[in-house]
Amino acid sequence: MVSFTPNEPGMKPALHSLNRREALKGLGLSALSLPLVSQVAHLKAAPAVASTRPKQRLIVMFSPNGTIPKHFWPDKQGEDFELKTITKPLEPFRDRLLFLKNLHNKVRGDGDNHMRGMSCLLTGIELYPGNIQGGGHTPAGWPKGISIDHEIANFLQSKDETRTRNGVLHFGVGVLDKADPWTRMSYAGPNQPVAPLGDPYEAFRKLYGNVREKKQVRSILDDLKSDLSQVADRLSPSDRRLLVEHTNLVDRMDKEFSRSDHLKNLAGKPPPLQEGVENLNDNLPTLSRMQIDLLVNSFVNDFTRVATLQFTKSVGQAKMSWLDIDQRHHTLSHEPDKNKDAYDKLIRINTWFAQELAYLLKKLESTPEPGQAGSMLDNTLVVWTNELGKGNSHTLNDIPFLLAGGGFGFKMGRSLPCAGSAHNRFLLSLAHAVGHPLETFGNSSLSQGGPLDLA
Repeated sequence: MVSFTPNEPGMKPALHSLNRREALKGLGLSALSLPLVSQVAHLKAAPAVASTRPKQRLIVMFSPNGTIPKHFWPDKQGEDFELKTITKPLEPFRDRLLFLKNLHNKVRGDGDNHMRGMSCLLTGIELYPGNIQGGGHTPAGWPKGISIDHEIANFLQSKDETRTRNGVLHFGVGVLDKADPWTRMSYAGPNQPVAPLGDPYEAFRKLYGNVREKKQVRSILDDLKSDLSQVADRLSPSDRRLLVEHTNLVDRMDKEFSRSDHLKNLAGKPPPLQEGVENLNDNLPTLSRMQIDLLVNSFVNDFTRVATLQFTKSVGQAKMSWLDIDQRHHTLSHEPDKNKDAYDKLIRINTWFAQELAYLLKKLESTPEPGQAGSMLDNTLVVWTNELGKGNSHTLNDIPFLLAGGGFGFKMGRSLPCAGSAHNRFLLSLAHAVGHPLETFGNSSLSQGGPLDLA
């Protein structure tokens, strides 16, 4: 494992084009000033706002193609429940889990169940008419509203004490470039899909690229000051005055970059990334851990307080070769329950997703809360969900909603029946938990009854 730096393959050269000797040629110093000055506002870190109130963070983790209900849902309600095969990897966090059973996606209209299952999962509202053809149903377009992750992020960004640099971040594992209602669950507004960052190196650049570029700028500034001092004695009085002005500019910029050296002020250093991991099917286990490490580190450094973690997509066709499974996920999910081989493989696939969730929870639990007592898991709610209740029936009833962690005031350590409520009410619960008292979210008629009582 090595740290990923701007000099490694795949990283954009960024500021390498700033050639100080070319800039000094003919004393054309002013040509160098403009690109350097333009970097200051871009790189300057936002001022931190002191607060003793614990942070609230939200992660929505998605895995596709439904679950195997018999091996996912606990048999008993309340606190006296046992974890089934799929969720057994979460046993160390049993008292911090909340199963929400009998919660339905009741959004109807255009699109097939995979499309509405995915694109209405966090929006709770219908899809626009469109020309994207589903599986035998009417074609459809993008949703008519914002998703709850962006709604909550916008609310947090509206206040100084909860504002972060990024607002919301989206991490993808095995998510390719194709964009349609099967591939997007987050929306900045009506008709505004947001693509997850499927390449961990791209995610790294988004999080840390600017601060690393700033180190290069400071190195260039040091060289410039040395060069300016060497030519001073060979200049005319008028050129010497120009030189003094540029020297003062370089000194001011150097002090500015020193004061706002964001790398020095990071609560956690950027995680090391394995080199050369391509976004390919067989690399999904490695990509998953890389993305989870980046996600948690983005929380440590308060780059964001809302994030999503999307594994493949609705109708996802990953081939879990690391589980010795040769068939593709969505193809297996269509097999009848009596196909024992496919049934067993689907249990193993969903168990693997639970193992990745367990890794995320362990990472949060083992990371101290910056500036506070306890761990980051104490103040982070993770929601694991899916676009379907069951793959071979394509049902939008009993959507898997498993909550883990803390920070939202929900009573954990239980399995809670939700009496067939629309999942819009759960989305409302998330908003209310962060102090955003929406009356409805998504389709207003599906918000009747208000937020679920999860306390």
